[in-house]
Amino acid sequence: MAQTNVLAAIGSRKEERLNSGAFDQVDARTFNAVMLATLVWGFLANAAMVAFLAEPIMQMVANMNRWVFFIGYAVLAFGGILLAQLSDKPILSFLGFNLLVLPMGVVLCVLVPMLPAAIVTKALLLTGIVTATMVLLGLVRPQLFMGLGRTLFIALLVGVIAELVATFLLHYHGAMFDWLFVIIFSGYIGYDIAKSQIYPKTIDNAIDCALDIYLDIINLFIRLLSLLSREN
Repeated sequence: MAQTNVLAAIGSRKEERLNSGAFDQVDARTFNAVMLATLVWGFLANAAMVAFLAEPIMQMVANMNRWVFFIGYAVLAFGGILLAQLSDKPILSFLGFNLLVLPMGVVLCVLVPMLPAAIVTKALLLTGIVTATMVLLGLVRPQLFMGLGRTLFIALLVGVIAELVATFLLHYHGAMFDWLFVIIFSGYIGYDIAKSQIYPKTIDNAIDCALDIYLDIINLFIRLLSLLSREN
C-alpha cells in the first residue's frame, strides 16, 4: 500500500507539471540548458566518483552488511526521487537529484573497475549512440513516444518482478532481462525527452526532467555493461 501511494504521488506530481509554473516560466532555450547542465553535472559527479573514489568505496561496500547497503541505497535513491518529484522548489529538486546521483555513483564504483576498459568504453559509446538517437527522435517525432508512457511503465514493472523471480527462485542469470531493459530504457529516453518539451518551462521542471532522463541513461549504461561483460 505504501509503495502504491508513493507511485501515485509521483504520478500525480508529474501530471501537475502540466498545470503549474504559470508565473515563473523561462524560455525554451533556458529550460533545455538547465536540463542539460543538470544531466552533465550528474554524469561528471559519477565519473569523478569512479575515477577518484572507486577503491575506498569498493572497500566500504565489501565490509558492509548486504542489507545495510541495500537499505541505504534505497533510502537515498527513492528519497532523492521523491524529494525532486514532489517539490516545487528548484533547490530542493536539485538536492533530490544529487541524493540519487550518490547511490548510482556507488553502484558504478563497484561495477566499472571490475571490467576491462574496452568493455566500459564500448558501453559508453553504445549508450551515447542510443541516447543521441532517442533524443533526436523524441524531439523531431515526439508523437512516436507520447502514448508509450503506460506501456513502458507496465513493461518495466513486470520486468523487474520477473527478473527477481527468475534470479532468486529459478537461479536464472541469462541475458534476456538485460536485453529487455535495454529496450525499455531506450524507449524511456525518447519518451521523457518528448514529455519534457510539453511541460511548463520552469527551472524546477527542468531539473525534474533531467532526473527522469538521468535514470534512463544510467540504467541503460549499466545494462549494456552487463551484456558486454557476458560476451567477454
